[in-house]
Amino acid sequence: MKPVLNYLRAAPVSVGLAVVVIVTSIVTGTIVTPATTGGDSLVWAAGVPTTIDSGWWWTPLTALFVPNDVASLIVSVVLALTLLAVCERLIGSLRTAAAFLLTGIVGILVGVVIQQLGMNLNESWAVGSAFDFTLDPTIGIIGALLTASGFAQALWRRRIRLITFAIVLVFVLYSGDQDNFYRLLAALAGLVLGILWSPGGVHSSRRGHSSQGESRNLVAVIVAISAIGPLIALLPPGGNGPLSFVQYVFGASNPDADATLAACTDNFSAECDRNLALVSAGGVSPLLLGLVPLVLLIIAAIGLRRGRRFAWLLAIVVNAALIVLSIVTLGLGDITVDTTRTDVTSIETLFWILATVLAPVALIVMLGVTRARFQIRAPKAAVRRFGIIVATAFVVLAVFYLIVGAASVDDYVPDANFGDLLLDTIRRFVPTGFDTGLGQIIVPTGGFALFLYQWVGVVFWAITVGALIQLFAAVAQSRSVSEEEHFRRLLQRYGGGTLGFMGTWAGNVYWFSADGEAAVAYRVINGVAITLSDPICDPARGPEVIAEFIAFCDANSYVCVFYSFHEQYLQVFEQRDWQHMSVGEETLMAPVTLDMAGKPWQKVRQALNRGTKAGITTLWTTWDELPVSLSNQINAISEQWVAEKELPEMGFTLGAMQELKDPEVKLFLAIGPDGDMQAITSWLPDYRDGEVVSYTIDFMRRGDNSIGGIMEFVIASAALHMQKDGIEVLSLSAAPLAEKPVSPGETPPEPTVMTRLLGFLAQTLEPAYGFSTLFKFKSKFNPTHSTIYMAYADPVTLPVIGAAIGSAYLPHATPKEYLALAKTLRK
Repeated sequence: MKPVLNYLRAAPVSVGLAVVVIVTSIVTGTIVTPATTGGDSLVWAAGVPTTIDSGWWWTPLTALFVPNDVASLIVSVVLALTLLAVCERLIGSLRTAAAFLLTGIVGILVGVVIQQLGMNLNESWAVGSAFDFTLDPTIGIIGALLTASGFAQALWRRRIRLITFAIVLVFVLYSGDQDNFYRLLAALAGLVLGILWSPGGVHSSRRGHSSQGESRNLVAVIVAISAIGPLIALLPPGGNGPLSFVQYVFGASNPDADATLAACTDNFSAECDRNLALVSAGGVSPLLLGLVPLVLLIIAAIGLRRGRRFAWLLAIVVNAALIVLSIVTLGLGDITVDTTRTDVTSIETLFWILATVLAPVALIVMLGVTRARFQIRAPKAAVRRFGIIVATAFVVLAVFYLIVGAASVDDYVPDANFGDLLLDTIRRFVPTGFDTGLGQIIVPTGGFALFLYQWVGVVFWAITVGALIQLFAAVAQSRSVSEEEHFRRLLQRYGGGTLGFMGTWAGNVYWFSADGEAAVAYRVINGVAITLSDPICDPARGPEVIAEFIAFCDANSYVCVFYSFHEQYLQVFEQRDWQHMSVGEETLMAPVTLDMAGKPWQKVRQALNRGTKAGITTLWTTWDELPVSLSNQINAISEQWVAEKELPEMGFTLGAMQELKDPEVKLFLAIGPDGDMQAITSWLPDYRDGEVVSYTIDFMRRGDNSIGGIMEFVIASAALHMQKDGIEVLSLSAAPLAEKPVSPGETPPEPTVMTRLLGFLAQTLEPAYGFSTLFKFKSKFNPTHSTIYMAYADPVTLPVIGAAIGSAYLPHATPKEYLALAKTLRK
């Protein structure tokens, strides 16, 4: 009962609208008889006949409170109690009510005026909807939702706007009734109102950066939504939108099959040829076969969500095929336009027919623009398995149909020979509408041949769809599972320095020594092999392992760069006359000797006391051990953090959500007394002889409503926890490109070309990513510092090395995101 009361208090406008809609449907009788069938309820309906012709000025308002029928009633109540409640949470009850009224009235009024102007110009859609009526509370609900989106955080603002407009536009383009048109205008009004009302004004509409996963999700949603468009046009009473001619591509009025076969058996004519084509396209199985392109788009959306390149190609191919199908089918001259309903000119009809290709063209353009987001390729074994399954299914089913058809060839209409049967076998696997040009249509009159004729193609595509789902689920790996397991075993035996565990992250591949007792994690970018952290081996073998890896790079024509290694290996490179330089400062603590007494620890102690008084609790765990409620909160905080930035996520030595899910990675969480996540940190292990001897912080995020000093509280609490476990070293990691300040009296090193280059990069990225700020924050914990280095052989290769390192940190950055970096620098 208490949750219900809380909901009523939090969403009075939403509940009130739901109650009003129910009451008005009963009072006006629309709950029993739809308003569009006539009756007294039309006095409340908006449209040209009522609002303008009859002069009923109140209808743009009343149409927002009366549903047209039972279906409209159910949808309106559900959306009022869900979407409108979200609006109240974002902008408050008063503004929600105002947005509902303003956007709804504006959407209807502007729509009615546009319709009247269109009728005066004899525009086909306006004439066709001249006697339509609208009773639809969802018009104001959608307008209010778009208004509220201006107050949502960047992540949800983008989701609300993109998904809502995608759905609304699909209904406008494929259905095209005036309710959908008014709904689109209300959404546009809500978008403008939200921008004007939001605290940031016009600047609040600026698109924040989207993570790779979020971008893929949004593209996948749009592709999936586009797949339902033709289905909308097929629903009774048929579409009336710019793309509604697609209903003639996927649906047609077919003659009676039995009558056609009986008539054409005795006397085959040109009319029989046409009627047989229609018969072959009728029934359940041809309908299912005709929907194959739409099903493939939905399957492609599943793959796009996972970043699969093959799904990207599949979506483009299907949309290109739909373009060709639309042009071929609608260009045959067989389309009969209902001129009594639309009164269209031939030019306008042609324009509407050509407009059918607009949706797939737009999707192809969108997929082309987002191409870089879909680079994940399936494992070769999975691709081979997919090819074998599809090829085997086709051969077996085709041969089976051909054998059965040959055995009953006398039962086909018209008379068929083996060549006709062979072409018809191919036709059985081609989606309805794409089979033009495959020879004379033949149809079996009955028996098992007719059953196979109808269903063999459906079975094949069902198998293909299942194989596609398996293909998209297969995990693409740039290294084998056994190689990663081998690398991890070496890590646990020898350790790899405080940054060594980063070698397990995606994007790295492994080089192993001949005896398998040493390894180097690296990645190749534009011919540059960039290592990560120290060699994984017995420390005494370090120089030997480095030499062997350099030889490996030489043999493969790689430019070799050792990156983020520690000082003990400097001498190795100096002996080889390699260039080296600092690329960051690692901050270290010793938990076993930690003592937070004294003035230098005052701010940290204050943060600990503040967190204790606020009832903050901590949890030392792993991702797999988390309850769903906490993992969902971590996901939300991470996505919000990314969405609020115009800048891309960095990688290489900076982990994200995927990295903290590793079973060996520890999480240290701060949780408020209300169960809300205050802050998240992740800790990478470093081993010696199978035992963890140190942890390195990686992932750090704080919740929007966290208390002041929460990160100081978390890190200090984690240090105290490690002290109890006997951990020797706590690394606060290295701030990339940050340098330890030069001490008084210390002579700074002479700058080199590379130091100038990385210094410029650090200066450019500092306003965006705050590496120096992060370094200063870590200094609160009175750490010791350890410089990490980069070494390279030939200064001539510096430009390509610099570009490769930039690509490693920003692997998916677009030109627009680089421009955002430049704008950040100017600030």
